[in-house]
Amino acid sequence: MMKPRTPLLVLVTAGSMMLAGSLLAQDQPMPTPPPPQPTQNTQAPPPPPTQTMPAQTPTPPPQGGTQAQTSAGGQQVTINSSVPPIKSGPAPSFEQLSGGSKYITEAQASAYPLLANDFSYVDKGHTGHITKAQYEAWVSHNR
Repeated sequence: MMKPRTPLLVLVTAGSMMLAGSLLAQDQPMPTPPPPQPTQNTQAPPPPPTQTMPAQTPTPPPQGGTQAQTSAGGQQVTINSSVPPIKSGPAPSFEQLSGGSKYITEAQASAYPLLANDFSYVDKGHTGHITKAQYEAWVSHNR
């Protein structure tokens, strides 16, 4: 026969083991090593330049891009980021992309970057290929 305190003891033991596991799983950063001791033969770093560079006006960010500025090592750094535009041109015919088959695969769609970008959207049934009707509907929608 089980005593009334046995289930409570099991519950408390299991709970404390779970808490102990989560405490051990915490990410503990390693202590940083002490800096190396300077030797007697090292030279002192040169003094910073007394003349400052004239401030340049920042270049504007590219069209549709972003710009960030930061100081790194006493130098002003400007980072410009943008996505290159896709040169689309006219959409190729279904037959040209499909290679004469009844559908366009994802590998065949990569020949036309806009279709490759929209492949999962155009492939409504998620079958891994695009039919002629799906392709024509997509072309008429993107004109």
